Amino acid sequence: MEYISTRGSAQLPVNGPLDFEGATLAGLASDGGLYVPREWPRFSLDEIAAMRGLPYAELAARVMKPFVGDSLAPERLRELCEQAYGRFAHAAVTPLAQLDERNWLLELFHGPTLAFKDVALQLLGLLFEEFLSRRDERLTIVGATSGDTGSAAIDAVAGRERIDIFMLHPNGRVSDVQRRQMTTVKAPNVHNIAIEGSFDDAQAMVKRVFGDTELTGRFRISAVNSINWARLMAQVVYYFAAALQLGGPARKVAFSVPTGNFGDVFAGHVAARMGLPIERLIVATNVNDILHRALSAGDYSTGTVTPTAAPSMDIQVSSNFERLLFDVGGRDGLALAEQMRGFEASKAMRLTNAQREGAATLFSSTSADADQMSQAMRWAYESCGEVIDPHTAIGLHAAREADLPGDVPVVTLATAHPAKFRDAVERATGLRPPLPARMGDLFERDESYVELPGEYEAVTAYVAEHATPSR
Repeated sequence: MEYISTRGSAQLPVNGPLDFEGATLAGLASDGGLYVPREWPRFSLDEIAAMRGLPYAELAARVMKPFVGDSLAPERLRELCEQAYGRFAHAAVTPLAQLDERNWLLELFHGPTLAFKDVALQLLGLLFEEFLSRRDERLTIVGATSGDTGSAAIDAVAGRERIDIFMLHPNGRVSDVQRRQMTTVKAPNVHNIAIEGSFDDAQAMVKRVFGDTELTGRFRISAVNSINWARLMAQVVYYFAAALQLGGPARKVAFSVPTGNFGDVFAGHVAARMGLPIERLIVATNVNDILHRALSAGDYSTGTVTPTAAPSMDIQVSSNFERLLFDVGGRDGLALAEQMRGFEASKAMRLTNAQREGAATLFSSTSADADQMSQAMRWAYESCGEVIDPHTAIGLHAAREADLPGDVPVVTLATAHPAKFRDAVERATGLRPPLPARMGDLFERDESYVELPGEYEAVTAYVAEHATPSR
């Protein structure tokens, strides 16, 4: 399997095609684009049906094998999947919970940091270690988090000898649980940085790092955000897992996905490209609704980030949306590069007709305000006995509003444990969800992080001072 940049020609990629190992270690392409497979592998309906009933790790290895290609032997891929998902607190890894005759929750929060990011990052940490050992190299991870990515990435790589991780979060804009899950990890290779500004400011710095030759000349820089293809690839698996449990591939399933950076829902698009019958992917946003405006009206223009009780969605620039625009817009990397340069300069762009029409074949979108989010939390608790977090509530609101055929089950991705957002859950339901026993002492642990101004030079100076060169 070869990987190309979304900003290079599909025939003549700017960076040249990479294999899976190369794309995983690179993270972001040096031309500013994101890596995608040169072509989508596809399963037949019979091949998908044959996956029914597999343990999650085996299903994961089977779904991901075409993307991995020759970079890992099939048995080694399966070993890594078993190791990654052996740390989850539920034997099913991503179990389904029924709400009513039509609505289901896909619980993605049974990993070590209680968020859906664990499903991909537990595996990504192992892949990094595998590939770096082969090359006798070191890696410097520079990432940005709006809440959950940071803790999941840190847990996945803490203590690994060949990796330094620098995680940026917007100071004061993540929940206390989210912050402490990052800042209480005591490992010499972990560096937490609280910057003044928004997640978008942090993400822009991370993207800039990849084009900074002064840094990339000394350190092998990579990413753990969903701009890293390997992370997104691992998220494709749970779409297959859920659909197979609900009658797929003979029966179509719809998914409602609370999203800010678009990676989680783009994984659903990949599943559909691979042959999984999906009725619809519903993009659920909060009041920071750039994705809703883009999909419903073709208006991809930024506004001011509004802080909400769903901080992981407080985003105005959705990095993975570029992958969708590339794929549904004709895979013309040079045209997309020009389009994205215009967006980066003006913070506004119109989707082309091809992009809008291509997205509309599978995607719809809904935004939810604070009241609608709270109402969804109350409904889940009072009518179904399920306590859900604010992000999941936004997805559930969109699922219940969706206009779909009556025989199509709707799966809302439950992206975080409700205890990560105790204040918001308590305001909506009157119940303050406790942390699971395995992290019950979180608020007794000492924190360690640095506060830096929202200036690129301050952040990169800190990275350069504390990172170990690649060799």
